Amino acid sequence: MLNDPDAEATMNRADSRSSRTRRSAPRQEVKSVNLALQGGGAHGAFAWGVLDRLLEEDAIGIEGISATSAGAVNAVVCAHGLINGGREGARQALGEFWRQISQAALLSPVQPSAFDRLTGSHSLETSPVFLLFHMLTQVVSPYELNPFNYNPLLHVLERTVDFERLRSDPQVKLFLSATNVRSGKIRVFENHEMSAEVVLASTCLPFIFQAVRIDDEYYWDGGYMGNPALFPLIYRCETSDIVVVHINPISRPTVPRTAAEILNRINEISFNSSLMREVRAVDFLNRLVEEGRVLAPDIREVRLHAVEADDVMQHLGAASKLNADWSFLTDLHAIGREKADAWLRTSFAKVGFESSIDIGHRYL
Repeated sequence: MLNDPDAEATMNRADSRSSRTRRSAPRQEVKSVNLALQGGGAHGAFAWGVLDRLLEEDAIGIEGISATSAGAVNAVVCAHGLINGGREGARQALGEFWRQISQAALLSPVQPSAFDRLTGSHSLETSPVFLLFHMLTQVVSPYELNPFNYNPLLHVLERTVDFERLRSDPQVKLFLSATNVRSGKIRVFENHEMSAEVVLASTCLPFIFQAVRIDDEYYWDGGYMGNPALFPLIYRCETSDIVVVHINPISRPTVPRTAAEILNRINEISFNSSLMREVRAVDFLNRLVEEGRVLAPDIREVRLHAVEADDVMQHLGAASKLNADWSFLTDLHAIGREKADAWLRTSFAKVGFESSIDIGHRYL
């Protein structure tokens, strides 16, 4: 039988048909999106979870990422991982980065106490140490409180991100926002400008850290002017779909009563204001395109999508943005994965066709 020429011919024909079948099998369609990552300190671990889940899907391509503050950190670590190890490399890089952030924060005076960790409490608002630290930042500047300008994020970034590769071999278009202290304008840094100092500029909380100098200008957290900025994704990318990963709740069901609650809500409104204005402009542009009143070929409709966890974030105070306890970070990571998975099931099919959120109801 093994030497039967007819049998061998039959097997060759079967192999040929199998080969043709494999070659003609339809490939999974890849839909390209842009990501817009908000800032929010330790709450950025939620966006880590979102990215972790999206990176598991081969059907999702990422063209550009616009990001601010903690979002900027997630963006550069993700881009670094994609260069060195593809999707799985990005997932591993993000996980390792957040673990190192947690380890670097163990000696911070504003982290949860051993009792808090044992009881599972994530509240820092009532911690005497945190309250003292908060009061100090209101009356003592970082130039006095932190004269050597120590920032543990710098050392973690230098250990985990190859910024030279980000500049010379980008796999994803990066747009990191910072606020120019003197002019009050937004500055968007792109791939060829990437450095640890750029990330520090985007994350610079002015009550805790000294303004970051880049060339002859000084920068604070980008959230004041773009959290995150959408216009670079519209002007510099071909993809029309933008997925906004929210960290700061847009709305709250109750009116804040305590001083801490009021300050927290003021910060949320302030850091969401630039995004709200940009979405209003996007909605106006979309209406013009839909009505045929824009004839320029390079002007297109922008489709918006959102992954958020307002139901969770509404219960977290501003102090928890400084909480780098590992159990807290992994809780937020798990919530991010869960919310991203829900978005994939309910809204991913709309990518490439229409917005999956009601822009008017959510933002206007």
